[in-house]
Amino acid sequence: MTDVIIVGGGPVGLLLACELKLGGADPLVLEAATGEERRTRSLGLRSLNARTVQSLALRDLVEPVAGEQWAMLDELAARREPAGADLVAMMVELLQEGLIRGHFGGLPLLGEAGDAEYLMLKQDRLEAVLAERAAGMGVRIWQGCAVSDVAQDGSAAVATLADGRTVRAAYLVGCDGGRSLVRKRSGFAFEGTPATMTGRTAVAELASAEAVTSSLRHPGGLVNLSLVPGEIATIEFDGGPGDRDAPMTAEELEDSLRRVTGHDVVVKRLETGIRYSDNTRHAGTYRQGRVLLAGDAAHVHSPIGGQGLNLGLQDAVNLGWKLALVARGLAPEALLDTYTAERHPVAARVLRNTRAQVALMRPGPQVEALREVLAEVIELPDAKRHFTGMADGTETDYAPGSAHPLVGRFAPRLEAVPSAPRLEAVPSAPRPEAVPEPTPAKARTVAELLRDGRGLVLALSGASGDGGLDAAVAGHRERVRVAHASTLPGNGPGDGDAEVLLVRPDGYVAWAGGRDGVAAALTTWFGPPRG
Repeated sequence: MTDVIIVGGGPVGLLLACELKLGGADPLVLEAATGEERRTRSLGLRSLNARTVQSLALRDLVEPVAGEQWAMLDELAARREPAGADLVAMMVELLQEGLIRGHFGGLPLLGEAGDAEYLMLKQDRLEAVLAERAAGMGVRIWQGCAVSDVAQDGSAAVATLADGRTVRAAYLVGCDGGRSLVRKRSGFAFEGTPATMTGRTAVAELASAEAVTSSLRHPGGLVNLSLVPGEIATIEFDGGPGDRDAPMTAEELEDSLRRVTGHDVVVKRLETGIRYSDNTRHAGTYRQGRVLLAGDAAHVHSPIGGQGLNLGLQDAVNLGWKLALVARGLAPEALLDTYTAERHPVAARVLRNTRAQVALMRPGPQVEALREVLAEVIELPDAKRHFTGMADGTETDYAPGSAHPLVGRFAPRLEAVPSAPRLEAVPSAPRPEAVPEPTPAKARTVAELLRDGRGLVLALSGASGDGGLDAAVAGHRERVRVAHASTLPGNGPGDGDAEVLLVRPDGYVAWAGGRDGVAAALTTWFGPPRG
């Protein structure tokens, strides 16, 4: 018996395991594939948008992930021909200057220098960083351990393994991809729209390296030559793939390249390949009793726009701290209902904009005209903010219409001084004269203050005294900490002024108000106080 079984050891499952462990729960990750099997399937590059990078910063993970990015780009530059090396160098420059914000249907979204953080790397490298962090925290990861069935009763969720063994837990989370066994066996509704395109990504060698060039506007679809040498991708708007599991052949890729480009392309050798589509479906709820879904198990859509991985990672950081509190008995099960309430609308917007991006990439003169018009619109300041907010996840608002503009939004960047718990004086033990005065606490960023997985009660007065906050927080001390910061600009009458912000472990503001409302807000979001 464990606290939480996670079915699926990809990036979403691994990050969720880290979040649960940080929250004091005991997770077990069950992954059907071995590490080597996952590496061979890691085709293409994955982008981590601004909101995901901000979330990784809460756990001090940006540096190791960025290190993998730069190491990968150095390796790619060394393996490319001069022209290809120039492409890698251009990407390095854009990343270093902080200009990349993503794209919308292939229309680039660029910001000002240093405007946003954006990372790009192969999925197996991201998994390696998360697996190392999970292992260092003591998370159990069973690789090569396929799950054949899941069930639940009033007291536990049960995973049946392919070898007949069973594992029980208080909760089970399916992070097992778009064709999730957990979702199917648990009876989640998964409605949506069927495929209208076929995507192929392969590692292959062409008879002539100059025979194909990257273009979104080929006559029959699009071709992309990855920064990774030998990786080629095509997309055709032909109604979707047939048998997605059948091995891809050199002839299949060759035929696709010829249809898309209209040229006599020859594929000499194909090492490996995968197919995908724009099949778009969404679970009606992310929780049924003791079984929950995250990542592609809860939502699938076209990969155009690169939002799928980010969407799943954000599921993990939203769910992790909540499920840890509930699994430990510190908060009621009702807290888990906020997971679907908050994340379902976010995914619905992503599914909508990926459908729009597929439509924007179809070949034809009408779509070409639409792209030209939209390219002009995107350069308008308000429109650029709207489209970049969709692409980089920074538009997310978990509480639209709240009285205070920060509630439901990611906490602003500011520094705060943590408050030490007040200790009762001992009259019989006078202070020795030799003991120096305590050193004032050093100001730290909100991200740094959230790294231990606790929430943050942030007093905005800037005063050094606790103003009664320590007493209000006393019963939640293991779940939150107190810190003091200067009043935020614009935090005044008419803007929903607040003396205190309650920041959740995932970095979002849960509540804003006066000091007398702190205790009630803590009980709502972190469970009842402990004596």
